[in-house]
Amino acid sequence: MEQKKKRIVVFTGAGVSADSGIATFRDSDGLWANYRIEDVCTPEALVRNRAQVIEFYNLRRRESLTKRPNEGHLAIASMEEWADVEVVTQNVDNLHEQAGSSRVTHLHGELMKLRSERNPELIYDINEGWEQKLDARAEDGALLRPHIVFFGESVPMFDTACKIVAQADILIVVGTSLAVYPAASLVYYVRDRQVPIYLVDPGNPDTAMIRNPLYHIKERGAVGVPQLVAQLRDELAK
Repeated sequence: MEQKKKRIVVFTGAGVSADSGIATFRDSDGLWANYRIEDVCTPEALVRNRAQVIEFYNLRRRESLTKRPNEGHLAIASMEEWADVEVVTQNVDNLHEQAGSSRVTHLHGELMKLRSERNPELIYDINEGWEQKLDARAEDGALLRPHIVFFGESVPMFDTACKIVAQADILIVVGTSLAVYPAASLVYYVRDRQVPIYLVDPGNPDTAMIRNPLYHIKERGAVGVPQLVAQLRDELAK
């Protein structure tokens, strides 16, 4: 009888894409250095200066087209060969999908998509290029906006992500400070205290409230994730 595959949930933050050259809003360089968060990533900013918000996300998209998955993304995708894998990410890039991950839940939206300002269910792929026209409209007549969860907005995929994490046999957390809520609270939704949590991050994320078995690999995602994946593959093959 074939052994049931372990269910591995991977929760990723900005750190997993850092080695692909994608800067975060916490970095002092890159695209974010020229903009204040409150001017480009809030609902109020979209009302106050729509042109600047659209310009910012157009620049982010154009920049993203030059980025490729790193060894961390590829290692996560490779686990699908021997485990039941789901990815929950705070990132808006599509590097997990590019790497080959087939089940990815985006908590904070997707950079290469737009949605109606009136109906959040009307979502459109940007199939060619990177540019959103300032006056582009959805089929309901409303202006289009980036399919991004702005600061101060609810996280519509959070409940789905909680259910995914609750089914994990193993939880891997990569490249997140565990400081941005509600996403950071996902680690508390594992179904019992015996589920191991593997943390891959060179820093010191806030783990004070985690009561599960915790293993911290203090490496960047591109280095630590391939190491961990190789370790888990060998352990689960025994």
